Amino acid sequence: MNIGVFDSGVGGLWILKHLKEKLPEYNYVFFGDQGHVPYGPRPLEEIRDFSETITQFLIEKECNIIVIACNTASAAALKYLRDKFPDISFVGMEPAIKPAAESTHTNKVGVLATPATFQGELYNSVVERFAHDVEIYKDTCDGLVLEIEKGNFEGTNTRQILETALTPMLECGIDTVVLGCTHYPFVVPLIKEIVGENVNIIDPTSAIVKRVNSIILDNSFESKSALDSRIEIFTSGEKERMETVASKLFKNKVNISKVQWKDNFNLIMLK
Repeated sequence: MNIGVFDSGVGGLWILKHLKEKLPEYNYVFFGDQGHVPYGPRPLEEIRDFSETITQFLIEKECNIIVIACNTASAAALKYLRDKFPDISFVGMEPAIKPAAESTHTNKVGVLATPATFQGELYNSVVERFAHDVEIYKDTCDGLVLEIEKGNFEGTNTRQILETALTPMLECGIDTVVLGCTHYPFVVPLIKEIVGENVNIIDPTSAIVKRVNSIILDNSFESKSALDSRIEIFTSGEKERMETVASKLFKNKVNISKVQWKDNFNLIMLK
């Protein structure tokens, strides 16, 4: 049984790493759309089109479950993809507003996410349902995704972006930070340095793994020996950029293949 995972870039590798660690007996196919990264500033309709084409690619790779390891793509396309491909089990990302609202003591929460995530119905729905009495401070961390794509998890530019986002939130009294982009867990150590020990950082990765496991159990999907399972990684960008981050996350070297977009609606494998 194959599990597909896709993101605008390397952020979804974080989700892939934890899926592989917790559910090692399955095959994984990862697609990083680095040719279009970042998704955040793009129109939601364009992101939906990208997501549909990538989904088709993963279905062709015989994926039964597809994890949209991207908050922006989830906001733009999750409902559409579920309607379009009813035989596929989709797991999407949503900002962890509910656990943040339940755990905050100051009733002040900071959310770091992309512009498209904040514009999406999914984010607004979660806030409306679970954060009535909570003050939410938002920041889009402009430029942070591109720094993480470069493997720059703790450099000067990365620190400056995070300090610009988080310092005003801290001055307002937040005690919780929600990571609303799958790229951001890579910089959790730096975020901790900035916010201190008394601020809770919420990363939804464990909830995604739990949901995937639940779907597997509900459908009795066939597993195999962990020794026989494999990971395939595809990128629409430069392989070297994907390898830079993948080499930091996976003990064994993983196979990375280049895929090229044609007219933004088709994907072509390159030899």
